[in-house]
Amino acid sequence: MNSDKLKAWVQASRVPFFVATLVPLGLGGVVSNAAGYWDTMRWIVVLAACFLVHLCTNLANDYFDFVAGADSGDSIGGSRVIQEGKITLSQLRQAMILCYSLAFVCGLWIVWVSQLRWLGPVMLFSFFSSLYYTAPPVRYGYRGLGELFVGINMGPVMVAGTAAVVSGQFILRAFWLSIPIGLMVAMILYYQSLSDIPEDEAVGKRTLAVRLGKARAIWGMRAFFAGTLGSILVLVWQEQIHPVALVTTAGVIPAYRIDRMISRTRDWKSLHDKGSAVRMFYLTIGLIMIFTVAWLG
Repeated sequence: MNSDKLKAWVQASRVPFFVATLVPLGLGGVVSNAAGYWDTMRWIVVLAACFLVHLCTNLANDYFDFVAGADSGDSIGGSRVIQEGKITLSQLRQAMILCYSLAFVCGLWIVWVSQLRWLGPVMLFSFFSSLYYTAPPVRYGYRGLGELFVGINMGPVMVAGTAAVVSGQFILRAFWLSIPIGLMVAMILYYQSLSDIPEDEAVGKRTLAVRLGKARAIWGMRAFFAGTLGSILVLVWQEQIHPVALVTTAGVIPAYRIDRMISRTRDWKSLHDKGSAVRMFYLTIGLIMIFTVAWLG
């Protein structure tokens, strides 16, 4: 594989968004460790499986959005590798089959080692969520349900699932701590959809942002910010996490800046290249939660 082809696959994988997977896996791991359980091999295999599924989700979105025409014309969604002629549909399909197969093998090993058979249906849910975000006949991402399913999978499923695999048992605390994580990952997806509202609406892709419309879409971001910081306050109040985590309330500052950036931007196409601010908000809040649990239990 030459350097140009390698760069094309890196572009298709959308590496900057992998932080969305690393944070819940890290939080699930430290919650398990705080409960007195740790197994490095199990955590590594979970990490591999989740990254493979995340990669497959990105590839599947590119594949099925292109087939549906959602990423054509003036749309700037997706990685654009197909539109730019860097990777063919056939190559994307082959990569998806390979990565899903490897993730399936990891999943079988996880269920066998942990002896938690209920993880099987959970993994199937994640697989179908990954594939049918844009794949027919479900295409739930076209029905305004993308944020809901992404929030569930990257929040409770990943955080509580990781803690369960590493510890060999379900840890309720991991579920509660996953709520702000799920909200923030859903927010990242929501933000990325803002720049394609007209194009998505034109092809019948009724994302949450499309349903709200540009005039009200900013309130979606505000709801995600409020839900995230508010849920952490509740977690501290319920003693699910040490009060040191209240430092996350400083997140109102970057949240305000992002809100102002969106409000003052006339052409929302330009928001696509400013998403690092939203991802940094997520990473900062996520790391504060991880370090709080890791150091203070």
